[in-house]
Amino acid sequence: MFVMREIRFYKTSSGQNPIVDFLDSLSARQAQKVTWTLKLIEELEKVPIQYFKKMVNTDDLWEIRVTSGSNIFRLLGFYDGHNVVVLTHAFQKKTQKTPRQAIKIAEERKKEYIRRMKNR
Repeated sequence: MFVMREIRFYKTSSGQNPIVDFLDSLSARQAQKVTWTLKLIEELEKVPIQYFKKMVNTDDLWEIRVTSGSNIFRLLGFYDGHNVVVLTHAFQKKTQKTPRQAIKIAEERKKEYIRRMKNR
């Protein structure tokens, strides 16, 4: 039986929420498209690869892919357990490849998240 995924937004140790900040920077239409895609990922058992894909050569990161008009957005995150996806970084994609820096930020936030969860 399929258990719906839950999407959570990473918060820094100082309480900042980079995903919310990113969403706030988008136009209403763009934010709506991102929200629609997140809902799809939470609700569908098999999410089409055009929206949700495991990234290669990363520390088990997943990429949520959103296209709104001519804009391409990526939200990077990881699975915490079986059905919780924690989003750690989001950006507007301007090149063919995902920038190494974006992957690095997402991986560092993942490590920090795991460290904090262990110390609870």
